[in-house]
Amino acid sequence: MSFRTPPARHAIYAATLMALSTVSAIAWADPSPALDRASLSVGAFYTEPRINYEGDTNYGRIDTGTYKTDHVTLPRVKASMLLGDSQGLDFDYYRYDKTYSPTLSGTTNYNGLPLTGNGKLDAKLKLDLANLAYKWWIGSGNDVFGVGVGAAYYQASLKGTASGVLNGVAGSGSYEEKESAWAPLLELGWRHSISENVRVYADASGIKKNGGSIQGHIYGGAIGVEWFPVKSVGVVAEYTASKISLNRQRDNTDLNIRLNGPAAYVKVRF
Repeated sequence: MSFRTPPARHAIYAATLMALSTVSAIAWADPSPALDRASLSVGAFYTEPRINYEGDTNYGRIDTGTYKTDHVTLPRVKASMLLGDSQGLDFDYYRYDKTYSPTLSGTTNYNGLPLTGNGKLDAKLKLDLANLAYKWWIGSGNDVFGVGVGAAYYQASLKGTASGVLNGVAGSGSYEEKESAWAPLLELGWRHSISENVRVYADASGIKKNGGSIQGHIYGGAIGVEWFPVKSVGVVAEYTASKISLNRQRDNTDLNIRLNGPAAYVKVRF
């Protein structure tokens, strides 16, 4: 037997409809206008790298000093996806893959013998860096602030020929080094929507690796502006800076790289 009156049933129906409407509204609520549901940016980073490499070889301990290469254009890819309205994934990848020919000089000990040498390294330096972070966005208006945690993968390799004079004797030989590692990642971000078609942003990230075959830190930052002449496709102008410092403890090898300069992307949002 039911004791519900018609008004009571109407109230239950109305409450049910309201609950369903609320759930639907939450599920399909729009994120901040400063964020996209998903996006992909493909572009290039224009920089004049500053590289310093120190390491022990059969030609003594080489030290290139701060070697400034010619301007280069490095490919870069970024992607983001929201999971809900205030959380999501961010991905960033770029590669440095260019020739590297500094002069060498230094003094070290090799198998207990004092060595002194000068020469040149004709090589190719390759550096791959990929970041993946889970991000929380705070705010729902035109300004949002993000905090992200994740992991970074980096791989550095140097391959070529070293030639020079060691203890007064000329010689040459091949030289190859390659190391890779995973490291924890922390990201901070800010997004501001000026209008439906124009947005500005700032990002900062830090990677710190202790222990293992290779350790060190990688710090980066960027400021940029996005302009969408059409709803789904836009262009991005950015200035970015990165400082990379890696150390291999077993032979006290150090690699330091600074990459600063403008970048431009074509961005597709969904």
